[in-house]
Amino acid sequence: MTSPSAIQERYPYRNEPTWSRSEKAAARRAFDAALKRELHEVIPEVKRRASQINDPAELWDLEHFLTQRRKEIDRKCDYRDSRLTQVFGRLLYEGRVREEDLSGLGEDKLKLIRSVAEFLT
Repeated sequence: MTSPSAIQERYPYRNEPTWSRSEKAAARRAFDAALKRELHEVIPEVKRRASQINDPAELWDLEHFLTQRRKEIDRKCDYRDSRLTQVFGRLLYEGRVREEDLSGLGEDKLKLIRSVAEFLT
């Protein structure tokens, strides 16, 4: 017999949909592509800033910039089942993913994702 707490730990968010194996695979592909695009946007800025370093102390400004960007990206790109609809909603709102990128997700998930994106507008 399964204890109630074991069930509760597995599904702590009753309002979140259950993700099938194929939906998780589709979500991972879309998530990884969005994260890669986000990181590729950081590279030119880092190169630009690095090329302007003339003083050793300016290295720490670059380090601070990278730390801040990493924290922003980590907060935004949280790949947990309980957060995926909110994450994709935000990425959709920001234009980091398109609905085509989310093919393979069920209509129930797409509806929640669109709802989050609409809320953010």
